[in-house]
Amino acid sequence: MGGVEISKSRHLYLLLRDRIANGRLDAGGPLPSEQALAVEHGVSRATVRRALGQLEREGLVSRRRGAGTFALADCGAKLIVADISDVLAHLGAMGRVTTVRLLEFGYREAPAPVARALRLDRPGRMQRSVRVRMIDGQPFSYLVTHVPEHLGVTWSESDLALRPLLALLERTGVKVERASQDLTATLAAPEVAAALEVETGSPLIGVTRTVFAANGEGVEHLSALYRPDRYTLRMEMERRTAAGVRRWRTVLADPAGAEHAHGLQARHSTATEEDGDGRFQDFEA
Repeated sequence: MGGVEISKSRHLYLLLRDRIANGRLDAGGPLPSEQALAVEHGVSRATVRRALGQLEREGLVSRRRGAGTFALADCGAKLIVADISDVLAHLGAMGRVTTVRLLEFGYREAPAPVARALRLDRPGRMQRSVRVRMIDGQPFSYLVTHVPEHLGVTWSESDLALRPLLALLERTGVKVERASQDLTATLAAPEVAAALEVETGSPLIGVTRTVFAANGEGVEHLSALYRPDRYTLRMEMERRTAAGVRRWRTVLADPAGAEHAHGLQARHSTATEEDGDGRFQDFEA
């Protein structure tokens, strides 16, 4: 019975959150009473209270004793918006406005999938770290990184808690040249859910990135999980005619980034009209 009630609570929470985000519940305006919500959705008042409690923890509503529950104009944490075409470029800006909680730091043999992704001839020891990145004290990403030991020993736990890993790699003299990145949707395992302050099974954005130096060495493997309510990926595009064919291609975003009323937007793109071989970096419409 408990599992069914949790599922109903989650359903109601998502429904109300969607109504708030889309403006169907006016900022500052009251939500229906607990009794009205229970009747409307065919659930118990205890289920309604759990849903409203989750909304309150996320800063989406204010619950006032004797007055009711009200939608808030400022919906919780700022939203990180990253350019999908060049996620690496905004890491410096992100490091200046966010904080990091280091959960794990140590050295171990490279897991087989990591060794394959980094194209290691002889898998060896890697520095493994687990971090949670936060904005306004609220978590939005869960990061697991693997770096070859000979690079990782050049920085400390405190360094990793204070500076982006890419900056630490460049401090060692590594010249990062390219990266391979995969995006997916996934669900929060219990440990990740606890770190990101969401329910187990909540949807997350998954990013797996492998970074290579100019000499071809694999220097970083990242597995990142993001809360979709606090982090989003965006690509700016425009349509051009090339060889008589209309195509879409990525374009330069504002290199300075911008801070919006509801969140930080760190958007940078180094995409150009042509790549090194003179071919358009685009896709056919």
